[in-house]
Amino acid sequence: MTDLGNADSASSWEAEADRAAARGDRRSARQWLERVTDAAPEQPGPWLKLAAVCRAEGDLPAALEAIGGALRIEPLGFVPLLFKASLLEAAGRADEAGEVYGYALAQRPDEIPPHLAAAAERAERVNAAYVDRAAMRLGEIGRSFEARLSEPEQRRLRRFNSNIVRKTRPYHCEPSHFHYPGLVEREFHDREDFPWLAELEAATPEIRDEFSRLMASERAELVPYIQYSEDQPLRQWRELNWNRAWTAIHLLLNGAPVEANKRHCPATMAMLERIGQPAIAGRSPNAMFSLLAPGTRIPPHNGVANTRLVCHLPLIVPEKCWFRVGAETHFWEVGKAWVFDDTIEHEAVNDSDQLRVVLIFDVWHPGLGPAEREAVGAVMAQSASAEEGGL
Repeated sequence: MTDLGNADSASSWEAEADRAAARGDRRSARQWLERVTDAAPEQPGPWLKLAAVCRAEGDLPAALEAIGGALRIEPLGFVPLLFKASLLEAAGRADEAGEVYGYALAQRPDEIPPHLAAAAERAERVNAAYVDRAAMRLGEIGRSFEARLSEPEQRRLRRFNSNIVRKTRPYHCEPSHFHYPGLVEREFHDREDFPWLAELEAATPEIRDEFSRLMASERAELVPYIQYSEDQPLRQWRELNWNRAWTAIHLLLNGAPVEANKRHCPATMAMLERIGQPAIAGRSPNAMFSLLAPGTRIPPHNGVANTRLVCHLPLIVPEKCWFRVGAETHFWEVGKAWVFDDTIEHEAVNDSDQLRVVLIFDVWHPGLGPAEREAVGAVMAQSASAEEGGL
């Protein structure tokens, strides 16, 4: 009964506070709201009103204390966080305000109410400025260590800094089928781990010429890159499934050579032999020319197994062609190869009006030793055999 009485009283007092605020009597409104929050501290609304009244009176410390009451009830509340950040900004606490604006934006609803649109836009601007300041400070610290760090170490330190200020976030490998534990997770792997990259890049003109001859041949087998039956639950590929906007000319497919294509590319095949690829019955090696049509976007997706990595050698690259793996986005450059983990979310875009062509092939993850590679290959080959047998 007492609780009901308190609730009734709190409701009545809040109504008195609303009437006082409407007639411009902030002092009375504040007094009524303080009684409400004392009697019913579990309601966020009165705390927000009290914070607003305190701010209107110019009492920022009291306003911050009041908004803290709302956040104790709704720690992830978009409106209370937005309000707190604006109070911190008004108090001249720019970095704190920028950080809290970031927390608010993380809770932003899909549709911003019209009366909060301007505040949300300001939150984005202030948070972005804060992130830039924080990144600059951390960058200065990082540069003081550059002379003692290798290039891969410098890249990792820069990523560490960008993760701290939330310009980027951690991404992890999430293979659709095969996850081998303990392997290093990196979007783009260090060139130093693949000493054959320089030789591959030097062969770009010859490989590109072979592609051109293959395209000119009458028997070249150009097929859609994505080929799933319509009854499979692969929504991410719905738009590109069996779509010739993304096509491939396979040289090696699931461990088997595609003779009609392979015979036109002896230098390319010789290069792949020297590099060495995973040899797994029914699964690999794989190598192909990937053709992405103008104006085509490959949606974010994840590969099959983290035991292998994927190499791209760009052959024909117009402008506006980019590739994202996790938090790292790069533009393809003709003759500049990279090795990446395709089990980390990645996507590709050709925003140009011309065709983009890349040689793609798989390689072992360098974290696997010889015996592990043999064991992994045996397990995955057995899995492929079971799939074919319907098991």
